[in-house]
Amino acid sequence: MFKNNYFIDFFENSPIIMQLVWVFIVMIIFFIMTTIAYLKYLRSFLRKNENLKNKIEKEFETAVINYLYAGNEIDEVSFEQKSIIDQFKSNTSEPFKRDILISTLLKLNYEISGEMAESIHKLYIQTGLLDYSLSKLKSRKWNSIADGIRELTLFHVKEVQDQVKIHINHPKTEVRIAMQLYLINLFHFDGLDFLNNITTPISEWDQIQLLEALQLNSNQRVTSINLWLKSTNNSVVFFALKLAKIYNQYGVRDELIALLDHQNIKIRIDVIHLLSYLNIIDAKIILKNKFNELTLEEQIAFFEMMENLYEIKDKPFILEHILNPNFEIKFSALKILKNLNIEEFNCFKNLTLEPEFVRMVKYIEAN
Repeated sequence: MFKNNYFIDFFENSPIIMQLVWVFIVMIIFFIMTTIAYLKYLRSFLRKNENLKNKIEKEFETAVINYLYAGNEIDEVSFEQKSIIDQFKSNTSEPFKRDILISTLLKLNYEISGEMAESIHKLYIQTGLLDYSLSKLKSRKWNSIADGIRELTLFHVKEVQDQVKIHINHPKTEVRIAMQLYLINLFHFDGLDFLNNITTPISEWDQIQLLEALQLNSNQRVTSINLWLKSTNNSVVFFALKLAKIYNQYGVRDELIALLDHQNIKIRIDVIHLLSYLNIIDAKIILKNKFNELTLEEQIAFFEMMENLYEIKDKPFILEHILNPNFEIKFSALKILKNLNIEEFNCFKNLTLEPEFVRMVKYIEAN
């Protein structure tokens, strides 16, 4: 009692600043103790939750396997399968169990193929999980919409593409890429028809994902990309250029040449590289005739094209640029001249004693 009074008197007689420090220390200690207690509770809760999840997952996995082997040749759905479907339906009303069932089906879907994989897709529909996925498409939360589309993709539900396409220009990138991957994974090259109507940009990373998904199917019909090369959406044009290169679309030659006058300089440069890759000589002639009108970046790209498409009749043009003030152009011109006529290259290699030019000539000679 005496000690308690002593501490109280000590506190009351201390300067106000000391009282504030003591109050702050007590609050910190209380906060730490509360946090420790909460973390212990949270760890215990998560452990129980994880154990429960594992238990339910094993039960669902066993039930799904039983469903797969319970079919017969007489009934479309056997009595045992109907019983399992009813059991799953009663569980899907609980979001926690519903998510576990979906993850279980997906896990088994990755491990099997053929008729059994088709049976899992049917089970996804029969248990009402399809309805839950479709309901997510109407959610106000973008992550729910993206999850719903991903589920439809993984379970190969083709019949709802119109409901998925509604989100073609969704403000969230995650929703748009989920929709785009849905169309490509399920409809392959035909799924790219969303490019006709998309007004939002497709990022470089998203384009890479789409191309990877597209190339998973080697036996696909490549449809026309002409319309996408004329798109007012620059990202669609960039993507169409990638498609033209991957699938060697020489047939879009006229559309590519028209893009040499596109207002976006990066598109013009990419087109020059693509025309070179496709060995379209007409484009080289057009660019050579208007070389002085090109930007420096385009001129450099054009000389890279010339390294691939040079002809003997290009020699006068090449000679004009062996002393070009730009390093890349000068270097390309000298390389082309060496390939066209080694004797003439040897005549011009001492044209100037400028150190950079001399080093460049020696490098080209050695290679």
